[in-house]
Amino acid sequence: MFREKCLVAYKAKPAVVTAIGDKIDISVPGGEKLRVREKDIELIHPGPLEASANALAAATEPLDGDIRDAWELLGAGDGPAALLTLKELAELVYGDYSPQAAWAAYSVLREGVYFAGSPDAISPCDRAAVEASEQKRDGKLRDAREREEFLLRIKANAPILPKPEDSPDYRALGRYTDSPGGGPTDLRFLQDVEALAWGKSGKSRTLKDLGRPETPEEAHRLLLSWGVWTPWVNPYPPRFGVSSVSAKEAVPPPPVEGRVDLTSLRSYAIDNAYSADPDDAVSVEGPDQEGRYTLYVHVADPAASVLPGSPADMEARGRGATLYLPEGPALMLAEESLACFALGARGALSPLPLRERPAGISPALSFRLTLLPGGVPENVEIFPSMVKVIRLSYEEADRIVSAQDEAGGVLDAVSDLAALAGLGEANTARRVKAGAVMIDLPEAHIDVDIPERRIAVEPNVSGVSAAMVRECMLLAGEAAARWASSRALPFPYVCQEAGDLPGNPLPGPAGSWQLRRCMRPRTLSVKPGPHAGLGLDEYTQVTSPLRRYTDLLAHQQIRAVLGAGAYNGRAPLSEDDLLPALAAGEAASAATIRAERASRGHWLAVYLSGMKDSQWEAVVLEKKGAFAAVIIPALGLETQISLKDGMELNNSAKLALVSVKIPQAAAVFI
Repeated sequence: MFREKCLVAYKAKPAVVTAIGDKIDISVPGGEKLRVREKDIELIHPGPLEASANALAAATEPLDGDIRDAWELLGAGDGPAALLTLKELAELVYGDYSPQAAWAAYSVLREGVYFAGSPDAISPCDRAAVEASEQKRDGKLRDAREREEFLLRIKANAPILPKPEDSPDYRALGRYTDSPGGGPTDLRFLQDVEALAWGKSGKSRTLKDLGRPETPEEAHRLLLSWGVWTPWVNPYPPRFGVSSVSAKEAVPPPPVEGRVDLTSLRSYAIDNAYSADPDDAVSVEGPDQEGRYTLYVHVADPAASVLPGSPADMEARGRGATLYLPEGPALMLAEESLACFALGARGALSPLPLRERPAGISPALSFRLTLLPGGVPENVEIFPSMVKVIRLSYEEADRIVSAQDEAGGVLDAVSDLAALAGLGEANTARRVKAGAVMIDLPEAHIDVDIPERRIAVEPNVSGVSAAMVRECMLLAGEAAARWASSRALPFPYVCQEAGDLPGNPLPGPAGSWQLRRCMRPRTLSVKPGPHAGLGLDEYTQVTSPLRRYTDLLAHQQIRAVLGAGAYNGRAPLSEDDLLPALAAGEAASAATIRAERASRGHWLAVYLSGMKDSQWEAVVLEKKGAFAAVIIPALGLETQISLKDGMELNNSAKLALVSVKIPQAAAVFI
């Protein structure tokens, strides 16, 4: 059957037989020599054909022939199957049986539109199949032609053709505006570009065909320049695999159980004015005759209903934390759960004076700490409670602590907050003495209203009450860690090794920058360990179970030890069960943090994009080579500029905005 110099097909590619033995030697395009079995090749033409690249190339040159006419001549598959050989098909279509005609006929057979079978038994396809194949083929040819026309328009910087009027999804997202009349659309050719920009794909055929880098930033840049996206699209949550909508799994209301009634205590939930999910509040009693205070840290109690392994728990684990975006949060637990578990009045802070402000009664998990003089926590009790909470903003609490505001005549609040501020100061001093690292760099709050096309950036003002709340939360975390470790309870402990800190750190913002760069990352462990950065021997986080999954996990372990409510008879998670839950929640939380940081950078770039040549005050943090690291307090933005004579650490520098690159979330200042 086979002989030397005949033309064969090997894996549907042309080859020439060069020798025949126990196996068959063939030469393939490119000159490579192969030894194959007889059953691995098909005879196309007996030859002779030289085993050279030129001969193979000539034998596989395309030929024009009346393929459809030949198919019609054979009955168009409408009657009994007419079988013919490859030689007969070549002669019928091309009027010849040369190696070139034989390979062209083989290609027709491989295409499978008009003829099917093997080289020895070829039959015409039936009419319905041919018509379907022709439509599919013609559609591909039309798409290829339109795609080529699209690429030519893009290269010529011509406008993108509009999306039809009956497809408003781009308009709804603020990404694209149709021109009147609709018409053909180029947007189907940009789906791969969008997928790359969203982070849903790692490559783009369109960018490759255009000779552009296949990166999310380049995809974003081109979508903006083509007018397909506007700057009001934030691609970073999906790019980091994070959902920008709140959780959907329903959280049941808290079950009926015995709770300690603490509604007679004056409890204050103090947070940013824009916070809508308060999950901690504080109360204080004392001092007693020995100078000891009792500090209560009341924490939202979603763990009362969210049991380990439940649908709401698994959804929270997959999110890791609430995603706080400038355009609005995506809650870790379903929004409806706030009505049951957020402490105090939900939503915006009340504009009423404190004496007239409504106090919301909420279930809580309360941490009662006895504090020795100097702020050292002596012991802790943890129990479910009912609390009556009044919400305050940091600014309101600062005015009360400084006695600039007698809280609408309610002097008890002045006394309470002054005592809490004192406890906070004592705890700060205790931690600093133990080696805590205090870092204070300017931050800013960004608020974005996409429908209104409005961005507001306000620097955060750090006052007494913010430090007071921070220290109360740290005390609760330290006490909870001691409580868990004394019971050998597997628990999500937060640890941090000591960094290689300078002996004499710089003062001011430059010193905070210096210290931050020396800090080591924190770690989570089911075993207790020191947290060097906080100056604590043991520490965990328990005060944000509505916002952080590891806090919710800690509450579930505490609840299982207490054995109340839905946890009656339920054992705490073992180390083997806690570890994967902890790892999954922390991994998801890390993605959330990255999405938040990138989103802040994006919206700052959008905010600055219309402010070319605007002037900004910066503080010099570090000088390195020809550059200086600076921070712009009004924006909370750290950046680099060229180092100039006279720039000294902690001194102010006046900057001018030169340019903004939204896809890179970058602003250039001089």
